[in-house]
Amino acid sequence: MMSIKLAAAALNQTPLDWDGNVSHILAAIEQARDEHVHVLCCPELCITGYGCEDAFLATGVHETALEMLAEIIPATKSMVVCVGLPVSFEGNLYSAAAVIADGALIGFAVKQNLAGDGLHYEPRWFTAWETGRVAELLFNGDSYPLGDLIFQCSDVRIGFEICEDAWVADRPGGRLAARGVDVILNLSASHFAFGKHQVRQQFILQGTREFQVAYVYANLLGNEAGRAIYDGDTMIASGGEIFASGPRFCYRDCVLTSAVVDIAVAEARGAEQESQQTGVVCCEVEFLVEEESCNEIIRGAWEDSSDLKEEEFARAIALGLFDYMRKSASRGFVVSLSGGADSAAVATLVALMVQFA
Repeated sequence: MMSIKLAAAALNQTPLDWDGNVSHILAAIEQARDEHVHVLCCPELCITGYGCEDAFLATGVHETALEMLAEIIPATKSMVVCVGLPVSFEGNLYSAAAVIADGALIGFAVKQNLAGDGLHYEPRWFTAWETGRVAELLFNGDSYPLGDLIFQCSDVRIGFEICEDAWVADRPGGRLAARGVDVILNLSASHFAFGKHQVRQQFILQGTREFQVAYVYANLLGNEAGRAIYDGDTMIASGGEIFASGPRFCYRDCVLTSAVVDIAVAEARGAEQESQQTGVVCCEVEFLVEEESCNEIIRGAWEDSSDLKEEEFARAIALGLFDYMRKSASRGFVVSLSGGADSAAVATLVALMVQFA
C-alpha cells in the first residue's frame, strides 16, 4: 500500500510573458513543496501561454520555451513536476508535457489529439503525436525520450492525457491503464463554457473507474489573451470519487489544489503487467515525507446556486474584464451609460469586477 500527495495548479498566464509565466510556475512549485506534494501537474502550454496563435510558428518561441524550462528544472528537488510547452521535432510542432523529477528533466509526453473546433485552431500550429511512437529529443547537449510515454518515478507510474486527449472517444487513458499506470495527469487549456465543469468532472470520474487510476486535472485561469476566459478548474479524483477540487474564477496568479490518494490497487495491477515495458521511462525520486493531510473540496456558495448559469456568466465576464484591464496596462474602464439594458449590464459587470477582485 502506498499513499501519494498529488497537486494541480491553476495558473493565470499571458502569452509570451516569459518572466511572468515562469514566476507563476515557480510559485506553484514552492507552494507544493510547502505542502509536501509528491507530484505536481501544471496546465497545458503554461510556459508560453496557450494563446500565442501564429507566434507559435516562430522558431524563437519554442527555443525560448526550452530556455525557460531550464530555469524551472532546478526548483523541483524531491518532487515530480509536469509543465506544458511547445516542442519542435523533425519539422513539426507538438504540445508536450515536460516531466521533471528531483531536479532533472527525464522526458516529454506529447499530445495525441488536437482541438480544431469552436475557439480552437490547434491543427494550424501543432501536429498530433502518433499513438505508440517514441523518439529522442536533443536538448542542451543531451537526449531525452519524447512521445507516447509513461514515467515510472520510484514506485509510481504516471501517464498523460493532455486536454483534448480526454474529450475523444478513444482516450489514451485506456491504453495507459493496460500499461499499468497508477496516475494520469491532464494538463489542460480548456476555455470556459456553460456546463463544462460538469462535463470535465464526468470524464475524470469515468477515467478513474474505467482505468483504475488516480486522476489529476489542471486548467488555465483567467483571460489569457483577450480571446478566451479560463475558469481555473482543478480536480483530483480516484475510485470514482472527487478527493479535492479548487475554487473557480479566482483573482490570483496561482491556485494550488492537493490531495492524498491511495494507489495500492494500482501497484498490484502494475506488478501483474510487468512485461509491458515499451515506452517506460524510469527514475528514482526521494519523495518528501508525508504529513497528515485533509483532502478538501473548495467550492464557493454560488456553485450550488439555482442560478448557476447566471453566476458563471457574471464571474467569467468580471474576471475577463479584470485581466484585460491589467494585462493591457489600462488604468480602468470608461463606461458610457445610455440608460438602456446593454450599458446597464456593462456597468453592472464592471461593478462586479471591483467587488470580486
